[in-house]
Parts: sequence; C-alpha cells; structure tokens
Amino acid sequence: MRQIAFYGKGGIGKSTTSQNTLAQLATKFKQKIMIVGCDPKADSTRLILNTKAQQTVLHLAAERGTVEDLELEDVVQKGFGDILNVECGGPEPGVGCAGRGIITAINFLEEEGAYEGLDFVSYDVLGDVVCGGFAMPIREKKAQEIYIVCSGEMMAMYAANNIARGILKYANSGGVRLGGLICNSRNTDREAELITELARRLNTQMIHFLPRDNVVQHAELRRMTVTQYNPDHKQAAEYEELAGKILNNDMLTVPTPISMEELEELLMEFGIIEDEETAMNKAEASGQ
Repeated sequence: MRQIAFYGKGGIGKSTTSQNTLAQLATKFKQKIMIVGCDPKADSTRLILNTKAQQTVLHLAAERGTVEDLELEDVVQKGFGDILNVECGGPEPGVGCAGRGIITAINFLEEEGAYEGLDFVSYDVLGDVVCGGFAMPIREKKAQEIYIVCSGEMMAMYAANNIARGILKYANSGGVRLGGLICNSRNTDREAELITELARRLNTQMIHFLPRDNVVQHAELRRMTVTQYNPDHKQAAEYEELAGKILNNDMLTVPTPISMEELEELLMEFGIIEDEETAMNKAEASGQ
C-alpha cells in the first residue's frame, strides 16, 4: 500500500486536483483508494461523495465521548469509484491544534484496520507546513510520497518551496520523499517552463501540467469530479494522465529547497523575458 499526500498553498486547487486525480486512479486504473481529509473545513471528499460535507472523526468523537467510542462505519463513507472517504475534522476556529486531530484520526483508522486491502491512502492537507500540526502526516511517518500542487504565481511557488523544506526536515528520519510538482495552471507567463525549472532546482519533476478549463468549476458546482460529470471531456483525460503518472512514478527524491532570493530571481527571469517578448510583438504589430 502506498501512502501519498497532496500539499499546496490554500486556494491553489489542491483538493479539487487530488479528488479528480484519485477518481481516475480508481475508475481507470482500478486502484482501491481511501481519502483521508486533513483540512478542518472537511471539504476534501465532497466531490467524491457528491455532498456538501461529511461528518468528521473529531466531531463524532466529541458527540460520543471519545474516539474509542467510534466504529469504522461511523466515519468511513464509500463514494464515486468505490473510493472510501474519511474527514479528520478539527477544533473550532481559534481553539486547539488541528494537527492533534489529524493524528488522532489517522491512528484510529490504522488501529481499526481501515487500511487493509487498499492500494492507496491519500492525505489531503491544508495549505503550507509552517504550522507543525499540518506537517503531521509527514512528521509521524504516515505519508511516504508528497505531491505539491502549485502554479506560476509567486505565493504558490513560495508555498511549494516551503513545503519542500518541511519534507527535507523529515526525509532522513521518516523516509518521506517528494514525488513531484503538479502545476494547476493559472495562465501565468511561461508557466510550464517556470514550474519545470523550479522542479529542477528542487531536485524533482513537474509530474504534470494541468491546463485551466472551466469544466472543472462546472463539475465542482455540482459536487462532482470531471470524471463523473463529463467523462469524455479533454480535462478528464488530463486527470487520467496524471493518475497514470503517479501510479507509475519512481522518481521519489529528497528535495533541495532554494532561498527566497533565488526564488524571486527565478520569477523575475521568466517574467521579464516574457515582458520583453510581449513588448517586441506589440512593436512589430504596430509597425515600429
């Protein structure tokens, strides 16, 4: 069984990307999968379950008394593609540490044998790893392969570099490795080239470039993955290709994060060149 995790800056489309990819991994590649949502918003499984929110382990444990009072069937729901879904949940905003909730839920699942017979367990983790709590799947040696969802935007790249730092911190003690960067395109200048170069400097790969397409939002509004909503759409094929790449990925590396100065220089290098090219094209078009 492989334990993977999707990380990335908040709002980058991490949960959407992970659910769409896992839906293809389950339906086209016949993999048995469990998604463990590690975001207190409990929205890591909504596209697979076609529902607004799933009852969380921590919420049900609070209702029953303790997590020991729960049964697996209380917290595990089967969704599209026979994917199993669990949401860890978290404390009320401003109270407690969500990281403790994540590890409590994961330990409960392991102790109750929830992972038996699975091909993949996928952890969907909120935002960056600045907070040690959200590094729990890495720190506690649960996640083995990390996939970072990013784009050509400054803060998305900053988060990717920071997540690489977190992976490096636990790589030797826990054996965690970086599986690659997934570029969830925002149509920035020379985006694929930029993320390919960032990946090279981080000692990894851009495992796939996902083009931007509104069908993803159309499916999300209906609480579906693209695979379920419109399986013949070209975007469904993109997620299928990414799923296949993850399934067959053997490039698992210890990352080499870069300095903030190098990151800014990288952005400037690609951005400025694009600006100059745009200026030249405009000049040629105007006959100057």
